[in-house]
Amino acid sequence: MIQFLRGVSCVFRGIPLLRLPNVRRYVIAPLLINLLMFIALVWYGIDRFAVLIAWIETLVPAWLSWLDWLLWPVFMLIVLLAGFIVCLLLATLIAAPFTGPLAAAIETHLRGRAPSTEGGLITESAAALAGEARKLGYFAVRAAPLGLLALIPGINLVAAPLWLLFSAWMLALEYVEVPLGNHGLTFPAVRARLKQQRMLALGFGATILLLTMIPFVNLLVIPVAVAGATVLACEMGDG
Repeated sequence: MIQFLRGVSCVFRGIPLLRLPNVRRYVIAPLLINLLMFIALVWYGIDRFAVLIAWIETLVPAWLSWLDWLLWPVFMLIVLLAGFIVCLLLATLIAAPFTGPLAAAIETHLRGRAPSTEGGLITESAAALAGEARKLGYFAVRAAPLGLLALIPGINLVAAPLWLLFSAWMLALEYVEVPLGNHGLTFPAVRARLKQQRMLALGFGATILLLTMIPFVNLLVIPVAVAGATVLACEMGDG
Protein backbone atom coordinates (compact mmCIF):
# COMPACT_ATOMS: atom_id res chain seq x y z
CA MET A 1 0.00 0.00 0.00
CA ILE A 2 2.90 2.38 0.71
CA GLN A 3 4.23 1.84 -2.81
CA PHE A 4 0.75 2.34 -4.26
CA LEU A 5 0.41 5.67 -2.43
CA ARG A 6 3.87 6.71 -3.63
CA GLY A 7 2.64 6.16 -7.16
CA VAL A 8 -0.40 8.34 -6.45
CA SER A 9 1.77 11.10 -4.98
CA CYS A 10 4.02 11.20 -8.06
CA VAL A 11 1.11 12.49 -10.13
CA PHE A 12 0.36 15.37 -7.77
CA ARG A 13 4.03 16.23 -7.26
CA GLY A 14 4.42 16.48 -11.00
CA ILE A 15 1.60 19.00 -11.56
CA PRO A 16 3.40 22.08 -10.12
CA LEU A 17 6.41 21.35 -12.35
CA LEU A 18 4.33 22.15 -15.44
CA ARG A 19 4.32 25.80 -14.42
CA LEU A 20 8.11 26.13 -14.46
CA PRO A 21 9.39 28.67 -17.04
CA ASN A 22 11.63 26.14 -18.81
CA VAL A 23 8.82 23.55 -18.92
CA ARG A 24 5.74 25.55 -19.92
CA ARG A 25 6.62 25.81 -23.61
CA TYR A 26 6.58 22.01 -23.93
CA VAL A 27 3.07 21.71 -22.47
CA ILE A 28 1.11 23.48 -25.21
CA ALA A 29 1.38 20.89 -28.02
CA PRO A 30 0.40 17.80 -25.93
CA LEU A 31 -2.40 19.85 -24.36
CA LEU A 32 -3.89 20.83 -27.72
CA ILE A 33 -3.58 17.29 -29.12
CA ASN A 34 -5.28 15.86 -26.04
CA LEU A 35 -8.07 18.44 -26.32
CA LEU A 36 -8.74 17.65 -29.98
CA MET A 37 -8.75 13.89 -29.38
CA PHE A 38 -11.26 14.13 -26.54
CA ILE A 39 -13.53 16.36 -28.62
CA ALA A 40 -13.36 13.79 -31.43
CA LEU A 41 -14.12 10.95 -28.97
CA VAL A 42 -17.17 12.71 -27.52
CA TRP A 43 -18.49 13.61 -30.98
CA TYR A 44 -18.05 10.07 -32.28
CA GLY A 45 -19.48 8.53 -29.10
CA ILE A 46 -22.65 10.63 -29.27
CA ASP A 47 -23.03 9.86 -32.96
CA ARG A 48 -22.67 6.08 -32.55
CA PHE A 49 -24.21 5.52 -29.10
CA ALA A 50 -27.68 4.56 -30.31
CA VAL A 51 -26.24 2.14 -32.85
CA LEU A 52 -24.09 0.53 -30.15
CA ILE A 53 -27.05 0.13 -27.78
CA ALA A 54 -29.21 -1.49 -30.49
CA TRP A 55 -26.42 -3.93 -31.38
CA ILE A 56 -25.78 -4.97 -27.79
CA GLU A 57 -29.49 -5.56 -27.17
CA THR A 58 -29.48 -8.18 -29.93
CA LEU A 59 -26.80 -10.10 -27.98
CA VAL A 60 -28.67 -10.26 -24.67
CA PRO A 61 -31.11 -13.22 -24.42
CA ALA A 62 -34.69 -12.35 -23.52
CA TRP A 63 -34.52 -14.42 -20.34
CA LEU A 64 -31.74 -12.12 -19.07
CA SER A 65 -33.68 -8.91 -19.67
CA TRP A 66 -34.42 -8.65 -15.94
CA LEU A 67 -30.69 -8.13 -15.36
CA ASP A 68 -30.57 -5.00 -17.53
CA TRP A 69 -30.43 -2.70 -14.51
CA LEU A 70 -27.22 -4.42 -13.40
CA LEU A 71 -25.57 -5.34 -16.70
CA TRP A 72 -25.94 -2.02 -18.51
CA PRO A 73 -24.05 0.13 -15.97
CA VAL A 74 -21.22 -2.42 -15.94
CA PHE A 75 -21.11 -2.58 -19.72
CA MET A 76 -21.13 1.20 -20.10
CA LEU A 77 -18.31 1.53 -17.56
CA ILE A 78 -16.22 -0.86 -19.65
CA VAL A 79 -17.07 1.01 -22.86
CA LEU A 80 -16.08 4.32 -21.27
CA LEU A 81 -12.82 2.88 -19.94
CA ALA A 82 -11.93 1.37 -23.29
CA GLY A 83 -12.84 4.57 -25.10
CA PHE A 84 -10.80 6.81 -22.84
CA ILE A 85 -7.78 4.50 -22.91
CA VAL A 86 -7.82 4.22 -26.71
CA CYS A 87 -8.25 7.98 -26.95
CA LEU A 88 -5.25 8.57 -24.68
CA LEU A 89 -3.12 6.02 -26.52
CA LEU A 90 -3.86 7.65 -29.87
CA ALA A 91 -3.39 11.16 -28.50
CA THR A 92 -0.08 10.20 -26.92
CA LEU A 93 0.98 8.52 -30.16
CA ILE A 94 0.40 11.78 -32.04
CA ALA A 95 2.03 13.81 -29.26
CA ALA A 96 5.06 11.49 -28.97
CA PRO A 97 7.51 13.96 -30.59
CA PHE A 98 6.53 16.55 -27.95
CA THR A 99 6.22 14.48 -24.76
CA GLY A 100 9.87 13.42 -24.78
CA PRO A 101 11.16 17.01 -24.61
CA LEU A 102 8.59 17.76 -21.89
CA ALA A 103 9.88 14.87 -19.78
CA ALA A 104 13.48 15.91 -20.48
CA ALA A 105 12.81 19.48 -19.30
CA ILE A 106 11.22 18.24 -16.07
CA GLU A 107 14.04 15.77 -15.44
CA THR A 108 16.61 18.52 -16.00
CA HIS A 109 14.91 20.54 -13.27
CA LEU A 110 14.68 17.59 -10.86
CA ARG A 111 18.19 16.23 -11.37
CA GLY A 112 20.11 19.27 -12.47
CA ARG A 113 21.16 17.52 -15.68
CA ALA A 114 19.48 16.56 -18.92
CA PRO A 115 18.94 12.89 -19.88
CA SER A 116 21.77 11.47 -21.96
CA THR A 117 19.84 10.95 -25.19
CA GLU A 118 21.57 10.15 -28.42
CA GLY A 119 20.60 11.15 -31.95
CA GLY A 120 18.79 14.18 -33.33
CA LEU A 121 15.19 15.23 -33.25
CA ILE A 122 14.20 13.05 -36.22
CA THR A 123 15.82 9.94 -34.73
CA GLU A 124 14.27 10.50 -31.31
CA SER A 125 10.84 11.24 -32.78
CA ALA A 126 10.96 8.08 -34.90
CA ALA A 127 11.91 6.01 -31.85
CA ALA A 128 9.07 7.56 -29.83
CA LEU A 129 6.54 6.79 -32.57
CA ALA A 130 7.81 3.21 -32.86
CA GLY A 131 7.45 2.78 -29.10
CA GLU A 132 3.89 4.09 -29.21
CA ALA A 133 3.03 1.67 -32.01
CA ARG A 134 4.34 -1.24 -29.92
CA LYS A 135 2.21 -0.12 -26.98
CA LEU A 136 -0.89 0.01 -29.19
CA GLY A 137 -0.19 -3.58 -30.25
CA TYR A 138 0.34 -4.65 -26.64
CA PHE A 139 -2.96 -3.01 -25.69
CA ALA A 140 -4.92 -4.52 -28.58
CA VAL A 141 -3.79 -8.10 -27.92
CA ARG A 142 -4.88 -7.93 -24.28
CA ALA A 143 -7.94 -5.72 -24.69
CA ALA A 144 -9.58 -8.04 -27.23
CA PRO A 145 -10.32 -10.93 -24.80
CA LEU A 146 -11.38 -8.47 -22.08
CA GLY A 147 -13.72 -6.86 -24.59
CA LEU A 148 -15.28 -10.22 -25.38
CA LEU A 149 -15.86 -10.87 -21.68
CA ALA A 150 -17.66 -7.53 -21.45
CA LEU A 151 -20.22 -8.74 -24.01
CA ILE A 152 -21.20 -11.85 -22.04
CA PRO A 153 -24.05 -11.17 -19.59
CA GLY A 154 -23.11 -12.04 -16.02
CA ILE A 155 -19.44 -12.59 -16.83
CA ASN A 156 -19.06 -8.89 -17.61
CA LEU A 157 -19.38 -8.31 -13.86
CA VAL A 158 -15.92 -9.89 -13.59
CA ALA A 159 -14.67 -8.01 -16.66
CA ALA A 160 -15.23 -4.59 -15.07
CA PRO A 161 -12.60 -4.88 -12.28
CA LEU A 162 -10.23 -6.57 -14.73
CA TRP A 163 -10.62 -3.60 -17.07
CA LEU A 164 -9.89 -1.19 -14.22
CA LEU A 165 -6.73 -3.08 -13.30
CA PHE A 166 -5.57 -3.44 -16.91
CA SER A 167 -6.30 0.23 -17.65
CA ALA A 168 -4.21 1.39 -14.68
CA TRP A 169 -1.33 -0.87 -15.74
CA MET A 170 -1.57 0.26 -19.36
CA LEU A 171 -1.50 3.95 -18.42
CA ALA A 172 1.56 3.39 -16.26
CA LEU A 173 3.34 1.70 -19.18
CA GLU A 174 2.16 4.42 -21.54
CA TYR A 175 3.59 7.35 -19.65
CA VAL A 176 6.55 6.00 -17.70
CA GLU A 177 8.07 4.95 -21.01
CA VAL A 178 8.33 8.64 -21.98
CA PRO A 179 11.05 9.61 -19.43
CA LEU A 180 12.66 6.17 -19.52
CA GLY A 181 12.70 6.31 -23.31
CA ASN A 182 14.82 9.44 -23.02
CA HIS A 183 17.47 7.14 -21.58
CA GLY A 184 17.20 4.67 -24.43
CA LEU A 185 14.97 2.09 -22.70
CA THR A 186 12.67 0.21 -25.07
CA PHE A 187 9.07 -0.69 -24.30
CA PRO A 188 9.93 -4.30 -23.24
CA ALA A 189 12.62 -2.96 -20.89
CA VAL A 190 10.19 -0.45 -19.37
CA ARG A 191 7.60 -3.20 -18.90
CA ALA A 192 10.16 -5.40 -17.14
CA ARG A 193 11.20 -2.56 -14.84
CA LEU A 194 7.64 -1.69 -13.85
CA LYS A 195 6.90 -5.34 -13.12
CA GLN A 196 9.55 -5.12 -10.39
CA GLN A 197 7.60 -2.26 -8.76
CA ARG A 198 4.09 -3.19 -9.79
CA MET A 199 2.22 -1.47 -6.92
CA LEU A 200 4.10 1.78 -7.52
CA ALA A 201 3.10 1.62 -11.18
CA LEU A 202 -0.52 0.74 -10.40
CA GLY A 203 -0.83 3.63 -7.94
CA PHE A 204 0.36 6.01 -10.64
CA GLY A 205 -1.79 4.44 -13.36
CA ALA A 206 -4.93 4.33 -11.20
CA THR A 207 -4.59 8.04 -10.45
CA ILE A 208 -4.24 8.92 -14.13
CA LEU A 209 -7.23 6.68 -14.90
CA LEU A 210 -9.32 8.54 -12.33
CA LEU A 211 -8.32 11.89 -13.85
CA THR A 212 -9.42 10.71 -17.30
CA MET A 213 -12.93 10.14 -15.93
CA ILE A 214 -13.31 13.70 -14.60
CA PRO A 215 -14.78 16.12 -17.17
CA PHE A 216 -12.48 19.01 -18.16
CA VAL A 217 -9.70 17.64 -15.95
CA ASN A 218 -9.22 14.87 -18.54
CA LEU A 219 -8.26 17.53 -21.09
CA LEU A 220 -5.03 18.07 -19.12
CA VAL A 221 -4.16 14.42 -18.69
CA ILE A 222 -1.25 14.05 -21.11
CA PRO A 223 1.07 16.76 -19.71
CA VAL A 224 0.05 15.90 -16.14
CA ALA A 225 0.77 12.21 -16.74
CA VAL A 226 4.15 12.92 -18.35
CA ALA A 227 5.15 15.16 -15.45
CA GLY A 228 4.09 12.57 -12.87
CA ALA A 229 5.78 9.77 -14.78
CA THR A 230 9.02 11.74 -14.86
CA VAL A 231 8.89 12.19 -11.09
CA LEU A 232 8.25 8.46 -10.74
CA ALA A 233 11.09 7.54 -13.13
CA CYS A 234 13.54 9.76 -11.26
CA GLU A 235 12.60 8.08 -7.97
CA MET A 236 13.06 4.66 -9.57
CA GLY A 237 16.61 5.61 -10.50
CA ASP A 238 16.38 5.17 -14.24
CA GLY A 239 20.00 6.03 -14.82
